[in-house]
Amino acid sequence: MKNFNLKHLAAGVLIIALICCLTACKSKSELPDEPDSRKSWENSQSSDEPSSEVSREDPEEPSSEVSQEDSEEPIEDYKPVIYLYPQTRAEITVKLDYAGELTCTYPAYGDGWTVWADPDGTLTDADGQTYNYLYWEGRNSSEYDFSKGFCVAGSDTADFLEDALSQLGLTRREANEFIVFWLPQMEDHAYNLISFQSDVYTQAAQLSIDPAPDTLIRVFMAWKPLEEAVDIPAQELTAPERIGFTVVEWGGSQGK
Repeated sequence: MKNFNLKHLAAGVLIIALICCLTACKSKSELPDEPDSRKSWENSQSSDEPSSEVSREDPEEPSSEVSQEDSEEPIEDYKPVIYLYPQTRAEITVKLDYAGELTCTYPAYGDGWTVWADPDGTLTDADGQTYNYLYWEGRNSSEYDFSKGFCVAGSDTADFLEDALSQLGLTRREANEFIVFWLPQMEDHAYNLISFQSDVYTQAAQLSIDPAPDTLIRVFMAWKPLEEAVDIPAQELTAPERIGFTVVEWGGSQGK
């Protein structure tokens, strides 16, 4: 009887030990693998969130410096040309005191132009090359005056210039050369604001001519395109009579 009880007691202990062992194993198997689970979380975070480097990139936008530079650009004086009409063939020197930077000249300016001029306006340099006029362009900081002038429809620009240039003293040939240069830039705009400059231009581009001319005509047109017509007091256009040795210059500048 005693042996029978010992056997049952030993069997009970063995069963309890087995149950404890199985419970411990099950609990261990349910515990997460800490390093792997942390690695998985970090990977999920990196895949779900955009890279900070990408988020800091700014979208491409037009640079404000471009528009600022445009607004601060100097004024361009385009194609002033100088015709010389002496009464007899003569050697003439022309110098330009320009309050700005010369960007192009033809023939080359150097320290000034010295040419032989015929009464018909033909110019000949020291190398025997001939020219119709002396040409220059430049860049300066002048502010042209638009307090008076004309508001002209783009389609009427040619007719307007023909009339205005005649009043300002240009010959048909000179006016034709003026118009074929400026008309392509002006006629497609809805309107053009046009003002012929006097002191502002002549003070910025002073001419010294030897021998001195009897008549000097300088026509310089400042203009700007417009979307709509504006009211502006009209300029009075006049010209001196051509007497003796005559020098004629025309040019222009487009305003902003």
